[in-house]
Amino acid sequence: MYNKQTARILIVDDEPVNLKLLNKMLSAQGYGDLVLVQDSRLVVDVYLQQRTDLILLDINMPHLDGFAVMEQLKLLNDPLLPPVVILTAQHSQDFLLRALNCGARDFITKPFDRNELLARVRNMLDAQLAHRMVYEQKDVLDEMVRARTDELRRTRLQVVQRLGRAAEYRDNETGNHILRMSHISALLAKSVGWNEPDCELMLHASPMHDIGKIGIPDHILLKPGSFEPEEWEIMKTHALIGANILEGDDSDLMRCAREIALSHHEKWDGSGYPYGLSGEAIPLAGRIAALADVFDALTSERPYKKAWTIEAAVDLIKKNSGSHFDPALVAAFLQQLPEILKIRERFSEPECG
Repeated sequence: MYNKQTARILIVDDEPVNLKLLNKMLSAQGYGDLVLVQDSRLVVDVYLQQRTDLILLDINMPHLDGFAVMEQLKLLNDPLLPPVVILTAQHSQDFLLRALNCGARDFITKPFDRNELLARVRNMLDAQLAHRMVYEQKDVLDEMVRARTDELRRTRLQVVQRLGRAAEYRDNETGNHILRMSHISALLAKSVGWNEPDCELMLHASPMHDIGKIGIPDHILLKPGSFEPEEWEIMKTHALIGANILEGDDSDLMRCAREIALSHHEKWDGSGYPYGLSGEAIPLAGRIAALADVFDALTSERPYKKAWTIEAAVDLIKKNSGSHFDPALVAAFLQQLPEILKIRERFSEPECG
């Protein structure tokens, strides 16, 4: 039940005698926050100054009648708009129906009956208290859901990064390659017009691009020299293996990850694998991941090679624009190169001790 001392009741009537009567009746029952308004044009301003729990509103008033006041209150779009109880000497059904259709929750007829007035005020305040509690609980639940969603998003990113790192470690790659490659992929996606949710999807999905390496035998995956033709054919199957690992889940994340795993070794001129796709037939996510992956791999040191200089890697990417890489993405890459280098610095490899 509402605390009578703190429940704020706004009373609107152009007749001073009615205001005094209502003030006396309600004050005698312990209601301690009564706001009396004689000029209906002031109602919205008074209401906006402090939240009101109940409005007792006369209908027949100069300047703005009660119907006009209710319309003004509706336009505020306040989710906690208090109940309006009409004060009226009218008894016709049409009149009362119009008031209810305009938003009134109840009505009190003049001359006021004390017991009826107090009962209706009490019931409306209790209903408003319940409404407010539900609304505030909804805010709490919404915040809990947002916090939980953020936690799940962070956990999901960590899981997919570690899943990607598991494949990279088998290939003597380093964990930070996954971080750099995924952030560069998200940056390139943003630079070609992807919206924020899709860029975040790219950030989460691209770490799994080489997950299929888990299925490649060690004697091939870890071979220090060049592959024999039959070994290379086996090595190329990691794209299909990765797609098979990631299929069967209809979430946006897994669909995007599967698409990248399957297509990031395709080339713009059709000379890639596994399907020899060319041009825009290659999914854009795969084209983006391919460019990010190659650049970071070239500029990173591995047990079997030294790191290329930035200049040499950029030169190779320029030379392979239109053959290996999508020319439009190469242009975006060159434009974003300063930011890409910041990503490399941010996720640089730790110094060996």
